[in-house]
Amino acid sequence: MRMNEPAALPRQRAGGRIVNAMTCDVEDYFQVSAFAPFIPRESWHSRECRVEANMERILALFGEAGVKATFFTLGWIGERYPGVVRAIVDNGHELASHGYSHLRASDQGRTEFAFDIRRSKRLLEDISGHEVVGYRAPSFSIGEANLWALDTLLEAGYRYSSSIYPIRHDHYGMPDAPRFAFYPAGPDGLLEVPITTARLMRRNLPAGGGGYFRLLPYTLSRWLMERVNRVDDHSAIFYFHPWELDPGQPRPDGLPAKARFRHYLNIGRMEDRLRQLTRDFAWDRMDRIFLDKP
Repeated sequence: MRMNEPAALPRQRAGGRIVNAMTCDVEDYFQVSAFAPFIPRESWHSRECRVEANMERILALFGEAGVKATFFTLGWIGERYPGVVRAIVDNGHELASHGYSHLRASDQGRTEFAFDIRRSKRLLEDISGHEVVGYRAPSFSIGEANLWALDTLLEAGYRYSSSIYPIRHDHYGMPDAPRFAFYPAGPDGLLEVPITTARLMRRNLPAGGGGYFRLLPYTLSRWLMERVNRVDDHSAIFYFHPWELDPGQPRPDGLPAKARFRHYLNIGRMEDRLRQLTRDFAWDRMDRIFLDKP
């Protein structure tokens, strides 16, 4: 599989600024991969779910800011909270797939993965009445060892993926992957849109959100994204989760210190930072920026 077929993409601008992609991975606090060894999947149905209320806050925030975004949504969430799915599309956002039950692509074989991505796509389309063309693997779990997953996504009817993070991380990452949108198998295949990194001192630095956005000072995160827009002349891809705006979420017992630190760090500041981010950059949906979809 070729990894060097860059996408020839138009540079969308609004008021002279490059338009960036705002994305949200719609899952609840107990579904994050770092908690998987400590929160059994069979307990999910009995835990307090917070995703509905958190999504209402996010949609209201984006509505006030005039931001349209892409929501990579778990089929598990859509099946239990179809109102969340309908609210996403009713508010003019793009609905995309995050798989069904937050299983890492790297932990699945081809048959299991194909079933998972087709199940979630069909379920979300049935609920929303809209075609689902985008996918993001839980924990950015597509990399060198399972690039076959990109072919499987194309076969399932997806047009793009945002599942590769070109950094070094203890849970994920493919640091030698292209930093910007590319066609792994040529321009007639699937488009992969990696999470944004900034290139400094011959290293890729995370600049696309997630826990890094809560860890780093806001001014540094903003500078990294501005650098991608200004120096690289590319759109940035930002991502976050609904639980990151929820300081009142339950705190399960037995979590190790590292997992607690990563998950809860600066959660109380996240909503204000996100609101500031909507003012500091121009934003739109993934499909409109990278597929040139109206």
